[in-house]
Amino acid sequence: MRRVLVLGAYGAFGARIAERLAREPALELIVAGRSLERARETARRLSAKGCASVVPAGMDAARLSGADLLQMKPTLLINASGPYQSQDYRLARVCIAAGVHYIDLADARSFVAGIGGLDEEAKRADVLVVSGASTVPALSAAVIDTYAPQFARLDSANIVIAPGNSFDPGLATTQSILSTLGRPFAAPLDGRATTVHGWQELQRRPIPGLGGRWLGACDTPDLQLFPQRYPGLRTVQVFAALEVGAFHLGLWGLSGLVRAGLLRRPERLAAPLLGLKRTMWFLGTDVGGMAITLEGEGHSGERKRVDWSLIARCGHGPFIPAMPSVILGKRLLAGTLTTRGAMPCLGLFTLDEFLAEVADLDIEAQVA
Repeated sequence: MRRVLVLGAYGAFGARIAERLAREPALELIVAGRSLERARETARRLSAKGCASVVPAGMDAARLSGADLLQMKPTLLINASGPYQSQDYRLARVCIAAGVHYIDLADARSFVAGIGGLDEEAKRADVLVVSGASTVPALSAAVIDTYAPQFARLDSANIVIAPGNSFDPGLATTQSILSTLGRPFAAPLDGRATTVHGWQELQRRPIPGLGGRWLGACDTPDLQLFPQRYPGLRTVQVFAALEVGAFHLGLWGLSGLVRAGLLRRPERLAAPLLGLKRTMWFLGTDVGGMAITLEGEGHSGERKRVDWSLIARCGHGPFIPAMPSVILGKRLLAGTLTTRGAMPCLGLFTLDEFLAEVADLDIEAQVA
């Protein structure tokens, strides 16, 4: 029997991964997290409507050992237990030593960009180790891969992630977001490395299907990986755009305090700020999505622009970052993904594969 272990299986994104994989027949799905009680609740819920055999496990990702993996014998481990800014590659190395494929949903720049340091180890163990199987850089790269051939020269890529207010990010994701406020990072702008600060660069922009939103700059792996992947790409920008303007402007204000040295550990505010958001869930909607704008030169020498967007309704937005790991997991189990080694999640699935996976959800892509 094929066996997949999902860590963080009752979290914001892990729950969606587990839900999709539970549909697979002849699969044993181990849903794990630090709370055995919550893992059991998740297993009961998924067993009632899924095809897979679902087993709960109480497990801390920080303490998972090679002996644990050798006892459970999973084919694949999906790590959905962020935040990744505070993690190292210990868990990936444990998987390599046990001969288990590893996929995570990290969007922490240095974490994802550095995963290639495990490449030789992973190849020797004949396993695939993938970091960044999420909205960025995995889906954003799949979009650019699709439309880059329309350009003779791709100059810039602008990426906006715009969740609906009904989305509950959970404590770990909230801590991850807050830890980036006001922090400096390098971003390629017109071919030069420019210093940008997290959630600064405030601007307002219309997002297709979502209306006008405030934007704040984000540090993601795309900023480092895309200029290497797409020769000639001179500008890469990534923004977050919260639905409720007051929430977005509040984070922008906190980022200014961090940048001024007046607030040193904004992540400590995660619990009260998340509680406030949950209390005021009614202010927004369950509609979110993302938008990518590509600009450059067409094959006839003309200026060319592609505006691609993805709209998720009915609260289906959190499935977007969950789907890359589901796609890769299914392909690994089916034997159609034979790549081995350690790498960021770039070029491992196509945009068409992603859209096919979400076809049963209220998620719609459009291009202009």
